[in-house]
Parts: sequence; C-alpha cells; structure tokens
Amino acid sequence: QVQLVESGGGSVQAGGSLRLSCAVSGYTWNRHCMGWFRQAPGKEREGVAAINTGSTYYADSVKGRFTISQDNTKTTVYLEMNSLKPEDTAMYYCAAGFARWVGRRLIGCQPNYWGQGTQVTVSS
Repeated sequence: QVQLVESGGGSVQAGGSLRLSCAVSGYTWNRHCMGWFRQAPGKEREGVAAINTGSTYYADSVKGRFTISQDNTKTTVYLEMNSLKPEDTAMYYCAAGFARWVGRRLIGCQPNYWGQGTQVTVSS
C-alpha cells in the first residue's frame, strides 16, 4: 500500500524558510515522479515542484526560492522553501505519479497518490 506522509509545515513570517518532508513507502518511484502541490483557500490545487530521474520542475511563482530534492535512499522527498511570501500560504501536498515531459523538459507530475497535506502559513 502506497503511503505518503508530509511533515514540516508551520507558521513563519515573510522572508522566512521552511523545509517540508514527505516520507514515501510502498511505492517504487525510481521510474516515477514525485511532486509537491499546494492549495490555498478558494483556489485550485496547483503544482509547485516535481522531480524525476534527476530532472526538476518548478512553477514560475516559486522558481529561485523553492528547491525539491530526494534522499539517497529515495524514501523521502523534500521541499526547501526560502524567501517565503504571504501568497505561499496554502495546504501543501506531496504526490506520486507519472512524469509529464515536453521533449526533455520535465513539466510536472500527474499524481496517482496523495499525502494528507501539511499547512504552511506565511504572515506579513
């Protein structure tokens, strides 16, 4: 059974940093995509970052501020978030699924599995 468990959310002031973690079990993700999504109140869920076979994808809104990575055992995926802004406030979800490519450029994940989410709140 696939399980994705997020942790690391919290409340920070604008300009601060947080690192989200997603512990993965029951899933062979060497050939698949891991991603982070977020959903703010009243808004649609959006893809934030993805990683697959060493390639990464970032939404324009977080490019240069967020970094997605995985540990060597590939059982945990991280989202390092720096220079946080109030508009980054959302529930953040870890997801596992299939990579989406345009040529050799990773453009995100098509999720099959979701974590339960972790709240990130950034105050001004």
